[in-house]
Amino acid sequence: MEAEEIAEQAGARPVDGVGEPDELQRLWNPHRMAYILGENKPTGPRPDDGCPFCRIPNLGDDEAALIVARGETVYAVLNLYPYNPGHVLICPYRHIADYTDLTDGEAAEFTAFTQDAMRAVRKASSPHGFNLGINQGDVAGAGIAAHLHQHVVPRWSGDANFMPVVGRTRSMPVLLGDTRRLLAEAWPTPSGG
Repeated sequence: MEAEEIAEQAGARPVDGVGEPDELQRLWNPHRMAYILGENKPTGPRPDDGCPFCRIPNLGDDEAALIVARGETVYAVLNLYPYNPGHVLICPYRHIADYTDLTDGEAAEFTAFTQDAMRAVRKASSPHGFNLGINQGDVAGAGIAAHLHQHVVPRWSGDANFMPVVGRTRSMPVLLGDTRRLLAEAWPTPSGG
């Protein structure tokens, strides 16, 4: 779908490519369009259908891949299209779609990594709270339903301000690479290691 079609469906009326004239300033957030148009989304349910959560841990450069920490069965990675700075995803290495398909060992490490992500984000940026969640299946809002992942989203008082509510735009004050470095440095050291 072309950007013009998306804008038209959203009710926007472009005038010379800049929209309806008004008194508002524009904060362009073009990286979101890649997500809207399906960039990095798998073409089907199998790992070889382009699953980014299967591909990311094999890229060979954790910093470039935005991987914050690795475990035996799961890893933590920054969301490429974050809701807030420090938005971490906890992903099993194994390509499974349903939470109930985790082994006992995977489930334990999945939980421990969620706790570690919260600790690291608290240490790095002192959020006031978190949203934790798994969108299980397409109908539940999972952007990539074929590979289980949990969102760890830091929240600050007042962060749901006019930008996302009225402007339907998220202002990201920190680059993903900088956020990844802060969280990797703040990640708790495994017990006994």
